[in-house]
Amino acid sequence: MIQSLRNIKRKLKIACTVNWVKTLYFNFKMFPFSIAKKLPVFFYGSVKFTSLKGTIIIDAPLKTAMIGFGQPFEMTTRSKKIAEVYLAGEFRVKGHIQFGKDYFFYVGKSAYFEMAHMSGFSSFSKLICTNRVVLGKWVRLGSETQIIDTNFHQMMNTNTKEKYPKSSPIVIGNYNFISNRTSIMAKTITPNYCVIGSNSLCNKDYTDFGEKILIGGIPSKLIKTNFSMDWEGEKEIMSLWLKVKF
Repeated sequence: MIQSLRNIKRKLKIACTVNWVKTLYFNFKMFPFSIAKKLPVFFYGSVKFTSLKGTIIIDAPLKTAMIGFGQPFEMTTRSKKIAEVYLAGEFRVKGHIQFGKDYFFYVGKSAYFEMAHMSGFSSFSKLICTNRVVLGKWVRLGSETQIIDTNFHQMMNTNTKEKYPKSSPIVIGNYNFISNRTSIMAKTITPNYCVIGSNSLCNKDYTDFGEKILIGGIPSKLIKTNFSMDWEGEKEIMSLWLKVKF
């Protein structure tokens, strides 16, 4: 009886944090009715929709609230109310995913962004995808991290006048932990089971170092081998926060 009351209280508390207006608007605008009625995408707290001209494809078993924007799963309990969504390209979801509070989500026209099961951005994170960004399963990004696949401005060789590409794809392997305030830039490719230290800058292919590594620095370099997060412990923690069984 007591446990049932606690479950009801928890569900009511979560329901009060959901932005039902934006949740209903997004789902019924972006999906056919058969999918929209199940409300696979939840928005928590304040959010601005700058553009919803793109597409979102769910390539996984459909569940209510499997995609959470602004989801309260961290220590922080307050928001600056600056979350923003710009979706003009394709966003493909392959499982249960989350964004923390005050995120900036940008997928430009003709761009492709993919998140696999249990990938998630912590609070104050930024995604800018103008080309192609792919996150494997269990890619966990710490607070104030940013993934940006473009230089925004045209760069060139002053001697040869050769113009360099403005953007390049980013691919993050499975079971990657990206610590807070890290910048993942164009051309970044990481192996499976990779940990990136805080305040790092990644801008190249790190797969030659093999799996189970720690990299970090500006720019990032190999720091330690035979290194990995305790992913079983992480799954236990996330199951408590999100009430998801793995």
